[in-house]
Amino acid sequence: MATRFKIEQPKIPYDLTPTDFQYMDEPYYELCIISDCSIIGEDIHRIRFEQVIFKNVTFVDVSFRNIELTDVIFEKCNVSNTDFSDAIIHRVEFKESKILGLNLSDATLGNVRFENCNANLSNFGFAKLKQVMFDSCSLCNVDVFEAKFNKVAFKQCDLNEANFIGTSLKGVDLSSCRFQQISVALEDLKGCEVSSEQAIGFAALMGLKINE
Repeated sequence: MATRFKIEQPKIPYDLTPTDFQYMDEPYYELCIISDCSIIGEDIHRIRFEQVIFKNVTFVDVSFRNIELTDVIFEKCNVSNTDFSDAIIHRVEFKESKILGLNLSDATLGNVRFENCNANLSNFGFAKLKQVMFDSCSLCNVDVFEAKFNKVAFKQCDLNEANFIGTSLKGVDLSSCRFQQISVALEDLKGCEVSSEQAIGFAALMGLKINE
């Protein structure tokens, strides 16, 4: 499946400075790489990262509400159960990372790619997603309640028991994805692209009986 829109990649120079994460009164990190460490028990409001790479970093009991991420890469990280609610995220990649239960409710995402990530139970409720790609991700039980989609793609993802109630899937191609059951309002399926097998499942939701 070819993506019908272009996602801008993070603009990050090669000569980043290795940096340890430390709390600051006005926390702002730029032009650095944070790697092979754990960030534990932090609760910081409006922290900012710009042109930063996180590599092999584990987040434990972390709340970064209203975080701002611009030109950032998370590579082989564990960001599970971290609070990124109300975040502003632009030109960011999550690659081969564990983001189970990541809270992105009410977040604004633009030019963001999730690739080979375990994002089960993550929360995108009321979020705004523009030019966002989920590629080969596990998104079981993900909550995408009342979200706004503009050029969002799912490629080879597991969407079993995902919740899309209140989110229009117009223009979204789910045909390469797999699921046994998802929650979605019939009116929000208008304009969504599905496989023939998936269409049979959605027809059952409408109470139709299909004779083979």
